[in-house]
Amino acid sequence: MSPAMMGTIGILVMFVLLVLRVPVAFAMFSVGFVGITILDSSRSALSLLASETFTLASSPELVVIPLFILMGNVASETGMSRKLYDAAYAIIGQFRGGLASATVIGCGGFAALSGSSVASALTMGKVALGQMDRFKYNTRLSTGVVAAGGTLGILIPPSTGFVIYAILTEQSIGRLFLAGVLPGIMLLLLFIFVIMLICWFRPEFGPAGPATSWRNKGKALLGAGPIIAVILLSIGGIYSGLFSPVEASAVGAGIVILVGLITRVLSLNALWRAARDAVVTTATVMLILIAAHLINPFMALSHIPAAVGELLSGLGLGVTGTLILILAIYLVLGCFLEGFAMLVLTLPIFFPIIMALGIDPIWFGVLTVLTLEMGLISPPVGINVFIVKSVAPNVELGDIFRGVLPFWLMMVLAVALLILFPQIVLFLPNTMFG
Repeated sequence: MSPAMMGTIGILVMFVLLVLRVPVAFAMFSVGFVGITILDSSRSALSLLASETFTLASSPELVVIPLFILMGNVASETGMSRKLYDAAYAIIGQFRGGLASATVIGCGGFAALSGSSVASALTMGKVALGQMDRFKYNTRLSTGVVAAGGTLGILIPPSTGFVIYAILTEQSIGRLFLAGVLPGIMLLLLFIFVIMLICWFRPEFGPAGPATSWRNKGKALLGAGPIIAVILLSIGGIYSGLFSPVEASAVGAGIVILVGLITRVLSLNALWRAARDAVVTTATVMLILIAAHLINPFMALSHIPAAVGELLSGLGLGVTGTLILILAIYLVLGCFLEGFAMLVLTLPIFFPIIMALGIDPIWFGVLTVLTLEMGLISPPVGINVFIVKSVAPNVELGDIFRGVLPFWLMMVLAVALLILFPQIVLFLPNTMFG
């Protein structure tokens, strides 16, 4: 059996294991270890497993994962994330569709703390859906806003997706974090725009909320001050060169914990829960990364990346056409697979092609992550849709999918704008590192 055929069988087996709900890390580990054993030797497979596990476990760059996750967990436990939503609602809630727009802003702010799309959708769903239901918002709009707003979690830094992409492709975590800022803000504004558009044509979908006094607006902003300060300090510190991403994660987590303790809203039990969840999530990510470092050598031994590269070159699509085709493949896979799984499975194949075409790897990383986010609200999987369904069990699943459609189209528009204007992605990292 040829190496290419062995590689193809390995990929198919991996997909079958994922469909059977075998955890991503174990599916990749099994295929990678067995594949390397067959194509090379068991000694090579064992050596790679030992060396890569130690290398990853001792990598200081990966400290950002548990610290940023801890920061988001503490913010959720102490109710700091809700204060950001409350501030947005106090300022714009009195306008038509304002509560939905405040939810998007709240999702964006929480995303900048947790770096998790699922956590953003779950947290803001619990906070905002009841409020929108109280003011008679159409359930399609309310659930669609929460599901789509959660997708900001992996794009607005800090992002676990960017960290995994950086580790797998040996790119700068700091550059990727900065590259996600402007696209994240742009997508947030596009979501608010589509909410305004829906409420303009269908006013009953998003009734205006009660007006709040300037005093209450100021009070709400003051309450959200610590969270806003942490976000600005983390991202601003990286951009100015004051902090590395690792240092920014430590500063952010430390400040959030300190504020929680000073204001007496963070108990020891809450801190324990936040830390425990951070450890569990970090362990999951580490297992995926270890498994990825077994899959990559297996892909190289099977010559699959080279074969795919030759196939795409033979199509004669050019640089832009090849990029769009790769993103289209990500979009289709996103309807069936979890985002991290897609990154680990496809980057060993597509990244060498991207580099050979001369495409900026930071630009490609942001485009890839944004396309993966579209999968979170695409049928039939749509993880964020099912998260919202768990929070709003009385809403039909079909209504939630119809509710996210306008936001999905805005994400398509965002991808198109980033392809046409790469400087939206590259401006901040180039001004810092250029």
